[in-house]
Parts: sequence; C-alpha cells; structure tokens
Amino acid sequence: MPFEKAEFITGAPSINQCPPPDIPEFCFAGRSNVGKSSLINKLTNKKRLARTSNTPGKTQQMNYYRIDESFYLVDLPGFGFAKVPEKERQRWGKDIRQYLLERETIELILHLVDSRHPPTKLDEEFFYWMASHQKPFTVLLTKSDKLSNNKVRQSVSRTNKILNEMNIEVPVIACSADSGKGIEEIRSLIIEFSTIESN
Repeated sequence: MPFEKAEFITGAPSINQCPPPDIPEFCFAGRSNVGKSSLINKLTNKKRLARTSNTPGKTQQMNYYRIDESFYLVDLPGFGFAKVPEKERQRWGKDIRQYLLERETIELILHLVDSRHPPTKLDEEFFYWMASHQKPFTVLLTKSDKLSNNKVRQSVSRTNKILNEMNIEVPVIACSADSGKGIEEIRSLIIEFSTIESN
C-alpha cells in the first residue's frame, strides 16, 4: 500500500547538498504559512514528520522525506512574507529556481495556494514561470475545510480562470490537512507520476 513508510532524510540549503538524484521527487512550493508541512504530514499519516510552525518562513531549506523507498516529497522554503532579511529571501528564490530547473528527478511541482484568498501576484508569476519552463505542476487549494462547499467551488473556479487566461491547463485540487479533503486525490496523482517514471 502506498505511503506506508515515510522518513526525514535531510535538509538541503542548496542544490549541491541534495541527496543523489536516483528516485523521483515531488516538491511542495508556495507562500510561507500556506500549509506545506501540514499537508505532507497528512499525506504520510505522520503528525510530526514535517515540522509545522505559525511563524512564516520557518522552512529555510529543501527538506527531503523518503516515501516507501520509492520517491521523495520535498518541502521547499516558502516565498512571500517570510520574516527574514531581503538578501536571504533573494537567495532562497535563486536556489529554488536553480533546483526546479536543474534537478532532473523532479516529476511534479505541487503549488499550494490558500483557498480562502485569490492567488497572489507571486502565485500568478510562479504559475507563469513553471508553464514557460514546461514544468509539470498542479495547484493545491489548501485549508478548504474553512470554507463552505459553495466557496470552495468559487475558489477552484477563480483559480482555473486565472490559469486559463494564461493558457495553462493543470489540475486544481481543493484540499485540507485537517479534514482530509483531497488527500486521496493528491496521493493518486503522485503515484501516477511516480509510476510513469518507473515505466
């Protein structure tokens, strides 16, 4: 059964310190405090696998979690309003772009957006950047348990509209680390892409 075993492997401050590129990688990107660590914990059924914090910008490296000896989930540093010096934020941005461009084992980028708010300008820029570099990605609308079903549908529709205007067609999944909404769909997507790699 997938997602049975999960373990933290390493925190890599730069691409040169990442583990050997020998299995597929699925990386979680998005603004600080959007819920990347909480979602990884829910996907793996381990409450304390990824460290969560109420302080934006707590994740300051690429955290690698090996799943079933088959692939990695990678928690990337959040972008946006992290409470760190501007110079450090710029370094993170450069390192992450280098990682996403050069790391050949990346199978899918999971871009997290808070479902309660429209995608920010930074989110939209990242959509465009991934599409223009032909990087496979999906959009995960987090914290959807905080919204009514109607509001969730509106959030999905709003995000799809933005993507369509950019001529981008990718999955948009409403999810919640608290209620479990969308978790099986995300797991299935990851398994599908990891199977493509093995074939």
